[in-house]
Amino acid sequence: MVSLLRNQKVRNALLQVLYVGSIAAMVLAGIVIARRNLADQGITSGFDFLFKSTGWDVNFSLLPATANDPYWWYFLIGIINTLFLGSVGLILATIVGTIVGLARTSSNDLARLLGRTYVDIFRNIPLILQVFFWYAIITHLPTPRSAHEAWGFLLTSRGLYIPFPNVGSAAFAAATVAVIAAIVLPAWLGRTSLLAQPIGQRRTIQFAAAAAALACATIILALGRLPDTPLLDFPALQGLNLRGGLRIPPEFATLAIAIAIYGGSYIAEIVRGGFKSVGTGQVEAALSLGLSPWRVFTLVRLPLALRAMLPILANQYVWLMKATTMGIAVGFTDFFMIVALTINHSGQTLEAIGILMAGFLAINLSLAAVFNRINKAIALKGNQLRG
Repeated sequence: MVSLLRNQKVRNALLQVLYVGSIAAMVLAGIVIARRNLADQGITSGFDFLFKSTGWDVNFSLLPATANDPYWWYFLIGIINTLFLGSVGLILATIVGTIVGLARTSSNDLARLLGRTYVDIFRNIPLILQVFFWYAIITHLPTPRSAHEAWGFLLTSRGLYIPFPNVGSAAFAAATVAVIAAIVLPAWLGRTSLLAQPIGQRRTIQFAAAAAALACATIILALGRLPDTPLLDFPALQGLNLRGGLRIPPEFATLAIAIAIYGGSYIAEIVRGGFKSVGTGQVEAALSLGLSPWRVFTLVRLPLALRAMLPILANQYVWLMKATTMGIAVGFTDFFMIVALTINHSGQTLEAIGILMAGFLAINLSLAAVFNRINKAIALKGNQLRG
């Protein structure tokens, strides 16, 4: 026995077993104590509550919802709401951050000053304060009778009303997929090695693919139109409220704006750092070959900067996805708020928190995996440090 303990590998293995065993014992003890406390309070543990009706409604849902729906359906609604808000917020934050980041790397003094001012202001104000600020502004907009109107859009304190196609939900979903394909296909065709045509000579194919996808979306919307209705449903004042069109609630608009502005200030610095990492020698070499400034930007600066930005950008996207939990501050029914309401109505605290943790782990790990895959695909082979 003594000889075994003198072996370094045996000692390391015993220490690892002791460490893992201690953690397992603490977790087991916590479970036993929690079950005992719940039993003393008359609360039954388990996930049977997921199949019971909630008895309460949600104020925003992309899926049909009633008070008779079970808890598991409401959890699904919360996850989809969180993903939808996070996707919109990340897209807007990326647009804002890219514009501000490019301004910060511009040769124009005024553009650099405005970009730096934007970053210094919005990056140093807590996100929760920005959420309350934008919510106060939006909820103090005019009433429906005095709504601001432009091109069929109506802006009121009850939300933004926009024209919406009079089509079935399945047709609208299919048209949305076609529009996404119109954006993704040209990018994929411009990089894939499956085509024999040189990469720089694929613009005609890319344009044709985008046009075909948009044509499919138009045909789907035309075929899926509800009978005896116009193609677009415009919002209009009826009585004391607005009817028709699509309503974007103030809570959703508040969070999308706050995440876009706050996240954009961080993404702007990531963009600035990415472009600063591109060596001047590479840019000068491209200019010496006779390339125009635009082609130097698209073929040299942007690809190299993107490779430098992507790892940090992935971390920022994961953080902004978690920032959607700020929705509970203004009453937006995201995943976090659904869990909070579930705890209040069912008393299943541990189970609900466990579902919340598992849901956000799945979302953020999936997002990180996607960006890791993209980062690996665009990495310059043979140019990485190896341990």
